[in-house]
Amino acid sequence: MAGLGDLVQKAFYLGVGIASYAGEKAGDTLKDARAQAQKIVDELVARGELTAEEAQKVMNDMMQKAQQAAPTPSASAPKGAAEPRRIEILEEDEAPATAEAQQAEALRQQVAALRQQLEDLKKK
Repeated sequence: MAGLGDLVQKAFYLGVGIASYAGEKAGDTLKDARAQAQKIVDELVARGELTAEEAQKVMNDMMQKAQQAAPTPSASAPKGAAEPRRIEILEEDEAPATAEAQQAEALRQQVAALRQQLEDLKKK
């Protein structure tokens, strides 16, 4: 079972890495959008189509809309939550008989059968 534990651990680390990468990319995208918007506003000011005050207002409005559109991790958490959400771990005899639990049990049986086949092949 040590192999299964390693697999679960690697899957967890993969999930954490993907989440971290996605967060970095979202930040980069926001920075890129800001740079492009700033470039456009600067061109409009240079042409005389916008004043410096109007340009600043346009940039502030764009950034405010962009930040509202991009959900922050704290936005998904319930308001007033000072601590992380608690996760309850049920014992096997307490687990409800749901479709997910039945599917998990079927997968466990498949893994056990595959392990048995692998052992049989190793013996040959």
